[in-house]
Amino acid sequence: MPATYRAAIMPGPHEPIRVEEFPAPTLMPGAALLHTLYSEVCGTDVHLHHGKLQGVPYPLIPGHVSVGVIAEVNGRVYDVEGKIIKEGEPVTFLDVAETCNACYECLVTKQPTRCPHRKVYGVTYGAKDGLLGGWSEAIWIPPGVKLLRFPPGLRAETFIGGGCGLVTSLHAVDLGGIRLGQSVAVLGVGPVGQSAIALAALSGAAEVIAIGAPSDRLAFARRMGATQVLGLDIPSEDRATQVRAWTRGKGVDLVIEATGAPDAVSQALDLVRDGGRVVIAGHYTNNGPVSLHPHFQINKKHVEIKGCWGSEFHHFFRALDIAARFGDRFPWGDLVKNRYPLERAGEALDAVANRAVLKAIIAPQILPSLPPAA
Repeated sequence: MPATYRAAIMPGPHEPIRVEEFPAPTLMPGAALLHTLYSEVCGTDVHLHHGKLQGVPYPLIPGHVSVGVIAEVNGRVYDVEGKIIKEGEPVTFLDVAETCNACYECLVTKQPTRCPHRKVYGVTYGAKDGLLGGWSEAIWIPPGVKLLRFPPGLRAETFIGGGCGLVTSLHAVDLGGIRLGQSVAVLGVGPVGQSAIALAALSGAAEVIAIGAPSDRLAFARRMGATQVLGLDIPSEDRATQVRAWTRGKGVDLVIEATGAPDAVSQALDLVRDGGRVVIAGHYTNNGPVSLHPHFQINKKHVEIKGCWGSEFHHFFRALDIAARFGDRFPWGDLVKNRYPLERAGEALDAVANRAVLKAIIAPQILPSLPPAA
């Protein structure tokens, strides 16, 4: 094994990304080392670079959802089904590496995504902590980090194409409680929105309306299962009128907000039917307030509103299975148009920030792409 590995470093907000070398970690019993295949560049990384998240331990190695190959294991490491994970196997892992399982949120409210001790790869670990981010040739897996082996037939490119957008949207769709034949509007056609569209279609929604921009993303939304699309060039009132026309004058049963734009929350409340549901998944960072009318938009309509924060292990586990079973129907792999080596990580970050690409991934190129898991 190499004595050192290269990683892309985010020194601080708005500072240029640079590549540094890190010593290979010493593996204690139960630990593993991955050689990285791919790590995504997502909106969270853009927020990190813009300084929009609090308590971030800069400098850090970004990349919270990644796939790799087991390069080394000390002792035995097991998956959730009690099977030994072996060297050479393709895997991913739950990016939330630590929750305490002892606090009020973990034990009473049963929402570990709100655990105050939660630690996340590529977000709340600093570079001083070691290879705990995916923009690196190798990723350290300390004991207790939950590894997930790939199901048979799943390609690494398919899963990373979905990435955190797939697991986040799975959480949002769960919260939305779609029933067969219902109507869904998805606001936003970025990675989260695209996966939400696919999962809504897969859940049996009869009408899936994608709203967003630009036009090429709307065209891709149709490939992901959207039955209708609306661009942002259409005024919001006209969009609401059109959605009602498609839903017998009622509005949709469920709206999933996946934009991060404050105005989208008000639009969601205008699009949902009386007694319908709204899931807000896009506001991971503070993008500002929005004016709402509680009487007309919420109370009189008897609307149910839910927030969606982060993901749990079962979302990752199910997302892998969904990508393996339905990757031929919903082209998650095609979301990725550009792969960047570590030296171009800053360029990848700018491309995502400027919406020049739908999805970018870092490919450290220590290993070639693997065939589907056997």
